[in-house]
Parts: sequence; structure tokens; C-alpha cells
Amino acid sequence: MPKVKANDITINYDQQGTGEPLILIPYLAADHACYAFQVAEYAKHFTCISVDLRGTGESDKPEGVYSTELFADDVAEFMQAIGIQKAHISGLSLGAATGIWLAAKYPDKVQSLSLHSGWTRTDAFLKAVVEGWQVTANALGSVSEMVILGIFPWCFTPELYASRPDYIESLAGFVRSRPDQPLAAFVQQSNAVITHDVEAQLGRITAPTQITFGRHDLVTSTRFADRMREGIRGSELLIFEECAHATIYENVEEFNQKTLAFLKRHTV
Repeated sequence: MPKVKANDITINYDQQGTGEPLILIPYLAADHACYAFQVAEYAKHFTCISVDLRGTGESDKPEGVYSTELFADDVAEFMQAIGIQKAHISGLSLGAATGIWLAAKYPDKVQSLSLHSGWTRTDAFLKAVVEGWQVTANALGSVSEMVILGIFPWCFTPELYASRPDYIESLAGFVRSRPDQPLAAFVQQSNAVITHDVEAQLGRITAPTQITFGRHDLVTSTRFADRMREGIRGSELLIFEECAHATIYENVEEFNQKTLAFLKRHTV
């Protein structure tokens, strides 16, 4: 995998496809491979560049305080380092939170913005959920096992667990196959989730924006939808009715079809 120096760290990334650049920002505890089901389709139309955020995958994991704004700064510097002036930006959950900061702080770098299961400011409920994940990760001594046992039930509906147990197990196998995030790095990254607050910056976003949620999501539920839609001028809201938090895995065909249609509408 190629690596590049940006914002005083080494960032690992994967690049596939041809067309306008599309940068995919991972969610909490994940590396660039988390968008495999999307890249398979997106890469037919875009140059897909999936990054390992600071603290994950094969990117550097320096000590210090992490924040969603810092992750956005990293992505902006990464774009400059690989010679991309402007790109489509897409992210799920933490990736969406980072994307909001990126589009607000560096509007000239963002061609379009795709925000999936995102949120503007962490509330007491989300803080309690993430703190529970931190406790579980420390108790298990493994971030990947915490993801499977602690985060998965928040990401998928009970119906998916019941109807497709083999699929859930295959996703667990995928998580175990990726580089296991060190506990310290997970705490740093999840603290960035806890402290996330970008509400005051929404009015600075100028890029065409698609906002999506799963109807059954509890972590970043539709309680955040109105604030995002009203704060980001001209944004579009889409609800995936049968999904929870991890829409990219729960209904891959519908997710890819509807998000790709948005992206293609905003190519130059």
C-alpha cells in the first residue's frame, strides 16, 4: 500500500479506479478496507482513495490528543501531498464527522460531501455508548473483539442477526483479518468522538451534500437529521428504512445505488 507524509505523520492509503477523486474516510477503529463493498462499485466511476486515519491501520499512531478537526487537517494535508486539489468526500460515522470538519474548514477542497450516519455534536447518550466501548476494549484487551461484541449490536438490526447469521460472522472474520488497533490508539480516537462538536461550522459548508441515516440507528440516530439538514445549505436527506448504523453493510445494493447516483450528479 502507498504511504505519504502529511501533517507530520505517515498516512497509509489505497487507490483504485479511474475518474474524479473520491476520498473515503473510515469510521471508528476501522482502516481503509472498511469500504470494500462500496469501492467495488464506486471505482467504476471514480478514483477511490481510502485512507487509514491517524491511529489506525498502517498510518502513524502518535501520542497526544486526537480530534475530528485534527483528522480533517490530516486529510487536507494528505490531499495536498498526493496532488489532489479538490475531491468528493465520503464518510460513515466518525468518517462523516471528519468530513463535516473538512468541508467547513477547507471548502475549496470539497467537490461534494457524503455524510452517512453522522452527527454534529456528541450528546450525553452517544458519550455513554462510546465510554462503554472503551471499558469493553480494555476489559477484553482487544479492539477487534470489542468491535465484534460491543459495537456490532449497535450497527446492525436484530432482524439482520436473525436472518443472516453467516453474514454477521463473515463481517466478524473481516474485522479479525485487519490490523488490530492498539488499545491506546482506540482510546485516543474514541475520545475524538466524545469531544466532537462541529455545529458552529455547518454554515461554512458550500459543497453539495447528501446526508443519510438508518431508520433504526440509535447511536447517531435521526435525532441529528434536522440540525444537519438545516445547517448545511441545500443538503439532501435520505433515510434507509431497514437499516441501523452500518448502512454500508446492511443493504449494500440500495446504499451503493443511491449514494453513487448522488456522486455522479455532482461530477464536473
